[in-house]
Amino acid sequence: MRICLKKFVGLVLVLASAHAFAQENASNPLAAVNNTDLRYQYFDLDGSDRSDYFVDGAYMATPELKLKYELHYWDTDVTGSSESGLETFHLKPIYFPKAGEWGSWAYKLAIGVEWIVGFENEDIGIGSGSDQIAPLVGVALVKGETVLVPLVQHFESYDGPDLSTTAFRLIMIESLPDDLWLKLDAKVSVEWENDNAVPTTAELQLGKMYSPSFGVYLDGLVGIGSDRPYDWGVGVGVRFNY
Repeated sequence: MRICLKKFVGLVLVLASAHAFAQENASNPLAAVNNTDLRYQYFDLDGSDRSDYFVDGAYMATPELKLKYELHYWDTDVTGSSESGLETFHLKPIYFPKAGEWGSWAYKLAIGVEWIVGFENEDIGIGSGSDQIAPLVGVALVKGETVLVPLVQHFESYDGPDLSTTAFRLIMIESLPDDLWLKLDAKVSVEWENDNAVPTTAELQLGKMYSPSFGVYLDGLVGIGSDRPYDWGVGVGVRFNY
């Protein structure tokens, strides 16, 4: 009888955590969703500027394995003249080894690695010119309409200019009435190959799903501190879930 009760409680916890993640927002990098976003972001670089046009999407290969991808195209005048070209391609498999309940929160653990390929346009001010490998570990925590995602990721170059950066990231997503959502994405990085510079940024996103398969959102971005990678930025995105 005790064994049956234990199994029943375990089943209830699994179903409860599955329900908590059932309506996941694709703005959460650990969400188990299939989506393709078309995005544009503009950055003020203190005297110059940069426009980033990119595809940002994900595909669930299995319930435990997510494949996330990005392709970035920049237009910038950082060298003093207007230049444009492909910046990076990203492929990020993320594995979810465990999910369950932790007190009043549902949780999902994640481990993964990101492969970043540069297009060698650094001579015209586009990208770093480095190919990188970036392992990551994180957890998604859900309670009610609130999602918290702490992530740690280390970027290490294996080709091109030396790059070694550890990024600490905290994402908070709040679901609002009328299929709206609000997201805060704060990131603090340590650049070990650049005199231990600490570029810090924050992004605020407001979005709305007009149907289960279509939504739009706006981004506001700000650089923080003396090592900030940009002063401020704005963006817009269109989301297709499938």
